[in-house]
Amino acid sequence: MGGQVSGPERKAVARAFGKAAAGYAAADFIHAEIRERLLERLELVRLEPHVVLDLGAGPPEATAALATRYPQAQLLALDLVPAMLGAAARPWARLCADAARLPLADRSVDLVVAGMLLHWCQDPDAVLVELRRILRAPGLLLLSTLGPQTLHELRRAWRQVDPHTHTLAFTDMHNLGDALIRAGFAEPVVDAETLTVTYRDARRMFADLRGVGAADLGPLRRRSLTGPGRWRAMLQALEGARGEDGSLPATLEVVYGQAWTSDGARARGNHGEFEIPLERLRRRPS
Repeated sequence: MGGQVSGPERKAVARAFGKAAAGYAAADFIHAEIRERLLERLELVRLEPHVVLDLGAGPPEATAALATRYPQAQLLALDLVPAMLGAAARPWARLCADAARLPLADRSVDLVVAGMLLHWCQDPDAVLVELRRILRAPGLLLLSTLGPQTLHELRRAWRQVDPHTHTLAFTDMHNLGDALIRAGFAEPVVDAETLTVTYRDARRMFADLRGVGAADLGPLRRRSLTGPGRWRAMLQALEGARGEDGSLPATLEVVYGQAWTSDGARARGNHGEFEIPLERLRRRPS
Protein backbone atom coordinates (compact mmCIF):
# COMPACT_ATOMS: atom_id res chain seq x y z
CA MET A 1 0.00 0.00 0.00
CA GLY A 2 1.35 3.33 -0.97
CA GLY A 3 4.72 2.02 -2.13
CA GLN A 4 5.25 -0.73 0.46
CA VAL A 5 6.87 -4.00 -0.55
CA SER A 6 4.56 -6.36 -2.42
CA GLY A 7 2.47 -8.56 -0.15
CA PRO A 8 2.58 -12.33 0.21
CA GLU A 9 2.50 -14.43 -2.92
CA ARG A 10 -0.96 -15.68 -3.84
CA LYS A 11 0.09 -19.31 -4.38
CA ALA A 12 1.96 -19.38 -1.07
CA VAL A 13 -1.10 -18.03 0.76
CA ALA A 14 -3.33 -20.63 -0.90
CA ARG A 15 -0.97 -23.43 0.13
CA ALA A 16 -0.68 -22.19 3.72
CA PHE A 17 -4.41 -21.88 4.25
CA GLY A 18 -5.11 -25.12 2.42
CA LYS A 19 -2.95 -26.88 5.01
CA ALA A 20 -4.48 -24.96 7.92
CA ALA A 21 -8.12 -25.29 6.86
CA ALA A 22 -8.97 -28.51 8.72
CA GLY A 23 -7.91 -27.16 12.12
CA TYR A 24 -8.45 -23.46 11.52
CA ALA A 25 -11.69 -23.07 13.47
CA ALA A 26 -10.14 -24.64 16.60
CA ALA A 27 -7.27 -22.11 16.57
CA ASP A 28 -9.38 -19.14 15.49
CA PHE A 29 -10.04 -17.56 18.90
CA ILE A 30 -8.20 -14.30 18.25
CA HIS A 31 -9.68 -13.86 14.79
CA ALA A 32 -13.09 -14.57 16.32
CA GLU A 33 -12.54 -11.77 18.84
CA ILE A 34 -11.49 -9.33 16.12
CA ARG A 35 -14.42 -10.43 13.95
CA GLU A 36 -16.86 -9.72 16.78
CA ARG A 37 -15.37 -6.26 17.33
CA LEU A 38 -15.57 -5.55 13.60
CA LEU A 39 -19.20 -6.63 13.27
CA GLU A 40 -20.14 -4.56 16.34
CA ARG A 41 -19.55 -1.52 14.17
CA LEU A 42 -22.52 -2.44 12.04
CA GLU A 43 -24.69 -1.64 15.07
CA LEU A 44 -23.80 2.00 14.44
CA VAL A 45 -24.98 1.82 10.84
CA ARG A 46 -28.61 1.78 9.71
CA LEU A 47 -28.31 -0.45 6.71
CA GLU A 48 -30.67 -2.65 4.70
CA PRO A 49 -28.42 -4.25 2.10
CA HIS A 50 -29.78 -6.36 -0.73
CA VAL A 51 -26.44 -8.10 -1.34
CA VAL A 52 -23.69 -8.69 1.25
CA LEU A 53 -20.21 -10.01 0.46
CA ASP A 54 -18.15 -11.70 3.18
CA LEU A 55 -14.71 -11.39 1.61
CA GLY A 56 -12.00 -13.74 2.83
CA ALA A 57 -14.81 -15.53 4.60
CA GLY A 58 -12.96 -18.55 5.96
CA PRO A 59 -14.97 -20.81 8.31
CA PRO A 60 -18.72 -20.18 8.37
CA GLU A 61 -19.04 -18.47 11.77
CA ALA A 62 -18.52 -14.92 10.47
CA THR A 63 -20.81 -15.46 7.50
CA ALA A 64 -23.44 -16.93 9.83
CA ALA A 65 -23.32 -13.77 11.94
CA LEU A 66 -23.96 -11.68 8.85
CA ALA A 67 -26.80 -14.00 7.83
CA THR A 68 -28.42 -13.48 11.24
CA ARG A 69 -28.00 -9.72 11.06
CA TYR A 70 -29.34 -9.41 7.49
CA PRO A 71 -31.76 -12.33 6.99
CA GLN A 72 -33.39 -10.77 3.93
CA ALA A 73 -30.11 -10.12 2.10
CA GLN A 74 -28.48 -12.29 -0.53
CA LEU A 75 -25.25 -13.40 1.14
CA LEU A 76 -22.02 -14.30 -0.68
CA ALA A 77 -19.05 -15.95 1.07
CA LEU A 78 -15.84 -15.70 -0.92
CA ASP A 79 -12.41 -17.15 -0.11
CA LEU A 80 -9.25 -17.93 -2.04
CA VAL A 81 -9.11 -21.48 -0.64
CA PRO A 82 -12.10 -23.82 -1.21
CA ALA A 83 -11.35 -25.86 1.91
CA MET A 84 -11.71 -22.75 4.08
CA LEU A 85 -15.35 -22.44 3.05
CA GLY A 86 -16.16 -25.95 4.27
CA ALA A 87 -17.94 -28.81 2.57
CA ALA A 88 -21.30 -28.73 4.38
CA ALA A 89 -24.29 -27.10 2.72
CA ARG A 90 -24.90 -23.50 3.78
CA PRO A 91 -27.82 -21.12 3.24
CA TRP A 92 -25.62 -18.73 1.26
CA ALA A 93 -23.60 -18.77 -1.93
CA ARG A 94 -19.95 -19.79 -1.70
CA LEU A 95 -17.38 -18.54 -4.19
CA CYS A 96 -13.70 -19.38 -4.60
CA ALA A 97 -11.76 -16.50 -6.15
CA ASP A 98 -8.92 -14.01 -5.79
CA ALA A 99 -9.96 -10.83 -3.98
CA ALA A 100 -8.15 -8.79 -6.63
CA ARG A 101 -10.23 -10.38 -9.43
CA LEU A 102 -13.76 -10.75 -8.13
CA PRO A 103 -16.29 -12.67 -10.28
CA LEU A 104 -18.97 -10.08 -9.58
CA ALA A 105 -20.58 -7.41 -11.71
CA ASP A 106 -20.01 -3.69 -11.32
CA ARG A 107 -22.23 -2.08 -8.67
CA SER A 108 -23.76 -5.39 -7.60
CA VAL A 109 -23.07 -5.39 -3.82
CA ASP A 110 -24.30 -3.12 -1.01
CA LEU A 111 -22.03 -4.18 1.85
CA VAL A 112 -18.57 -5.77 1.86
CA VAL A 113 -17.08 -7.12 5.10
CA ALA A 114 -13.39 -7.98 4.72
CA GLY A 115 -12.08 -9.21 8.05
CA MET A 116 -8.35 -9.82 8.48
CA LEU A 117 -7.80 -10.03 4.74
CA LEU A 118 -5.68 -7.20 3.32
CA HIS A 119 -2.37 -8.23 4.92
CA TRP A 120 -2.65 -11.55 3.06
CA CYS A 121 -3.15 -9.88 -0.34
CA GLN A 122 -0.30 -9.52 -2.79
CA ASP A 123 -1.64 -6.17 -4.03
CA PRO A 124 -3.97 -4.60 -1.43
CA ASP A 125 -4.52 -1.51 -3.59
CA ALA A 126 -5.87 -3.69 -6.42
CA VAL A 127 -8.24 -5.34 -3.94
CA LEU A 128 -9.62 -1.99 -2.79
CA VAL A 129 -10.13 -0.89 -6.40
CA GLU A 130 -12.08 -4.10 -7.05
CA LEU A 131 -14.24 -3.50 -4.00
CA ARG A 132 -14.99 0.04 -5.16
CA ARG A 133 -15.98 -1.40 -8.54
CA ILE A 134 -18.50 -3.92 -7.20
CA LEU A 135 -20.08 -1.68 -4.55
CA ARG A 136 -23.21 0.25 -5.37
CA ALA A 137 -23.56 3.91 -4.47
CA PRO A 138 -24.24 4.26 -1.61
CA GLY A 139 -22.43 1.19 -0.35
CA LEU A 140 -20.25 0.37 2.62
CA LEU A 141 -16.89 -1.34 3.03
CA LEU A 142 -16.02 -2.54 6.53
CA LEU A 143 -12.60 -4.11 7.09
CA SER A 144 -9.98 -5.13 9.60
CA THR A 145 -6.31 -5.82 9.07
CA LEU A 146 -3.07 -5.83 11.08
CA GLY A 147 -0.80 -2.86 11.79
CA PRO A 148 3.00 -2.63 12.08
CA GLN A 149 3.18 -3.21 15.85
CA THR A 150 1.80 -6.73 15.34
CA LEU A 151 4.12 -9.44 16.75
CA HIS A 152 6.84 -6.89 17.46
CA GLU A 153 8.14 -9.16 20.25
CA LEU A 154 8.73 -11.95 17.75
CA ARG A 155 10.36 -9.66 15.20
CA ARG A 156 12.69 -8.25 17.86
CA ALA A 157 13.74 -11.76 18.87
CA TRP A 158 14.45 -12.78 15.28
CA ARG A 159 16.52 -9.63 14.65
CA GLN A 160 18.95 -10.88 17.29
CA VAL A 161 19.46 -14.07 15.28
CA ASP A 162 19.53 -13.15 11.58
CA PRO A 163 18.71 -10.27 9.19
CA HIS A 164 15.79 -12.00 7.43
CA THR A 165 12.11 -11.10 7.74
CA HIS A 166 10.07 -13.64 9.68
CA THR A 167 6.65 -11.99 9.72
CA LEU A 168 4.50 -10.30 7.12
CA ALA A 169 4.89 -6.59 6.39
CA PHE A 170 1.91 -4.76 7.91
CA THR A 171 0.67 -1.32 6.87
CA ASP A 172 -0.20 1.46 9.28
CA MET A 173 -3.61 3.06 9.61
CA HIS A 174 -2.61 6.25 7.80
CA ASN A 175 -1.50 4.32 4.72
CA LEU A 176 -4.77 2.40 4.77
CA GLY A 177 -6.75 5.63 4.81
CA ASP A 178 -4.74 6.96 1.87
CA ALA A 179 -5.29 3.70 -0.03
CA LEU A 180 -9.06 3.90 0.47
CA ILE A 181 -9.08 7.43 -0.94
CA ARG A 182 -6.93 6.39 -3.91
CA ALA A 183 -9.36 3.58 -4.65
CA GLY A 184 -12.21 6.07 -4.86
CA PHE A 185 -13.93 5.62 -1.49
CA ALA A 186 -15.49 8.57 0.31
CA GLU A 187 -15.25 9.55 3.96
CA PRO A 188 -12.87 6.79 5.10
CA VAL A 189 -12.64 6.34 8.86
CA VAL A 190 -9.61 4.39 10.06
CA ASP A 191 -8.54 3.63 13.62
CA ALA A 192 -6.55 1.05 15.55
CA GLU A 193 -6.47 -0.74 18.86
CA THR A 194 -3.95 -3.04 20.51
CA LEU A 195 -4.81 -6.55 21.66
CA THR A 196 -2.36 -8.67 23.62
CA VAL A 197 -2.52 -12.44 23.96
CA THR A 198 -0.34 -13.88 26.72
CA TYR A 199 1.23 -17.32 26.87
CA ARG A 200 3.14 -19.34 29.42
CA ASP A 201 4.73 -21.49 26.74
CA ALA A 202 6.22 -20.21 23.49
CA ARG A 203 5.36 -23.52 21.83
CA ARG A 204 1.66 -22.82 22.35
CA MET A 205 2.07 -19.40 20.77
CA PHE A 206 3.62 -20.86 17.63
CA ALA A 207 1.01 -23.62 17.52
CA ASP A 208 -1.75 -20.99 17.53
CA LEU A 209 0.01 -18.97 14.82
CA ARG A 210 0.46 -22.05 12.63
CA GLY A 211 -3.15 -23.04 13.28
CA VAL A 212 -4.45 -19.92 11.55
CA GLY A 213 -1.95 -20.12 8.69
CA ALA A 214 0.26 -17.33 10.04
CA ALA A 215 3.70 -17.36 8.46
CA ASP A 216 6.02 -15.04 6.62
CA LEU A 217 4.93 -15.60 3.03
CA GLY A 218 6.26 -12.30 1.70
CA PRO A 219 8.71 -11.96 -1.20
CA LEU A 220 11.67 -11.16 1.11
CA ARG A 221 11.20 -14.19 3.36
CA ARG A 222 14.00 -16.67 3.95
CA ARG A 223 13.63 -19.50 1.44
CA SER A 224 15.80 -22.08 3.20
CA LEU A 225 14.80 -24.04 6.29
CA THR A 226 15.46 -22.51 9.69
CA GLY A 227 18.11 -24.61 11.40
CA PRO A 228 17.61 -25.85 14.98
CA GLY A 229 20.43 -23.61 16.22
CA ARG A 230 18.79 -20.43 14.92
CA TRP A 231 15.41 -21.56 16.23
CA ARG A 232 16.79 -22.15 19.73
CA ALA A 233 18.56 -18.78 19.62
CA MET A 234 15.34 -17.04 18.66
CA LEU A 235 13.42 -18.75 21.49
CA GLN A 236 16.10 -17.66 23.93
CA ALA A 237 15.87 -14.08 22.69
CA LEU A 238 12.08 -14.23 22.94
CA GLU A 239 12.37 -15.04 26.64
CA GLY A 240 13.44 -11.43 27.19
CA ALA A 241 9.91 -10.30 26.28
CA ARG A 242 8.31 -12.01 29.29
CA GLY A 243 6.46 -9.71 31.65
CA GLU A 244 6.77 -9.42 35.41
CA ASP A 245 4.19 -12.18 35.83
CA GLY A 246 6.23 -14.51 33.64
CA SER A 247 3.82 -14.45 30.71
CA LEU A 248 4.97 -14.10 27.12
CA PRO A 249 3.00 -11.43 25.20
CA ALA A 250 1.99 -11.54 21.56
CA THR A 251 0.87 -8.08 20.48
CA LEU A 252 -1.67 -7.53 17.72
CA GLU A 253 -2.26 -4.03 16.39
CA VAL A 254 -5.68 -4.27 14.79
CA VAL A 255 -6.54 -1.63 12.20
CA TYR A 256 -10.19 -1.04 11.33
CA GLY A 257 -11.47 0.81 8.32
CA GLN A 258 -14.86 1.80 6.96
CA ALA A 259 -15.64 3.81 3.88
CA TRP A 260 -18.61 4.66 1.70
CA THR A 261 -19.06 4.86 -2.01
CA SER A 262 -21.24 7.95 -1.60
CA ASP A 263 -19.94 11.49 -1.28
CA GLY A 264 -21.38 12.19 2.17
CA ALA A 265 -21.73 10.54 5.53
CA ARG A 266 -25.46 10.16 4.84
CA ALA A 267 -26.98 9.19 1.55
CA ARG A 268 -30.27 7.88 0.20
CA GLY A 269 -30.72 5.57 -2.74
CA ASN A 270 -32.86 2.77 -4.15
CA HIS A 271 -31.08 0.17 -2.06
CA GLY A 272 -31.95 1.41 1.41
CA GLU A 273 -31.03 4.21 3.76
CA PHE A 274 -27.48 4.48 5.15
CA GLU A 275 -26.52 6.61 8.12
CA ILE A 276 -23.17 6.57 9.89
CA PRO A 277 -22.13 8.99 12.67
CA LEU A 278 -18.44 9.16 11.98
CA GLU A 279 -17.48 10.53 15.39
CA ARG A 280 -18.95 7.44 17.05
CA LEU A 281 -17.01 5.05 14.85
CA ARG A 282 -13.64 6.16 16.12
CA ARG A 283 -12.18 3.88 18.81
CA ARG A 284 -9.45 4.88 21.14
CA PRO A 285 -6.46 2.52 21.18
CA SER A 286 -6.52 0.42 24.33
